[in-house]
Amino acid sequence: MDGNGRWATNQGKRRVEGHKKGVEVVREITQWSARSQIETLTLYAFSTENWRRPQYEVEFLMKMLHNFLKSELETYMQNNIRFFAIGDLSNFSKPLQKQILEVQEATQNNTALNQVLALNYGARDEIARAVLKSKQALAMAQGAKEVEQIIEDSLDTQEFGDVDLLIRTGGEQRLSNFLLWQCFYAELFFSPTLWPDFNVLELESIVDAFHQRSRRFGGL
Repeated sequence: MDGNGRWATNQGKRRVEGHKKGVEVVREITQWSARSQIETLTLYAFSTENWRRPQYEVEFLMKMLHNFLKSELETYMQNNIRFFAIGDLSNFSKPLQKQILEVQEATQNNTALNQVLALNYGARDEIARAVLKSKQALAMAQGAKEVEQIIEDSLDTQEFGDVDLLIRTGGEQRLSNFLLWQCFYAELFFSPTLWPDFNVLELESIVDAFHQRSRRFGGL
């Protein structure tokens, strides 16, 4: 979800105003996904590199996330959406960690959509944590295929599987440390639209284009 800060700057506003507008788009896109029989929507909300941003912006993002989760619970329940967080949550404040877990538990039986937020997430960090978590099993593994399966089963996304479609807004054309393992055969779409201007019509267009692609996964 790239482009919040640039959107605000282009309008002569503070960067945090772009993040506020971005939250509204998250809500719109999530509700559309729940109605459209999409199984899982994963949103890159805060990366392991985002801590390098100005302190006031990081503090604002943490407060906004806490408030978003608290206020969004009713929306999750009304739309039958399950919330789940991936990433290393240990760096967040105790109240924020508590809020994340509370929303996860409250929505765990919802079935229309998995909304996964990547929070303090980095793909390299995820893979490293998966290797550390499974090092005993890895030491006993017989062959590369078994090693691959052990790592996959230890990833944050183990129950959600691989990515079919990856969309990056904001005009940049790179993965930026996002779901590197899971995107090994993802279809990639790069939109020039800044995230606060992204909408359901553009998403529908991208999904339609995705369905027109021939996915051979290395075969014929």
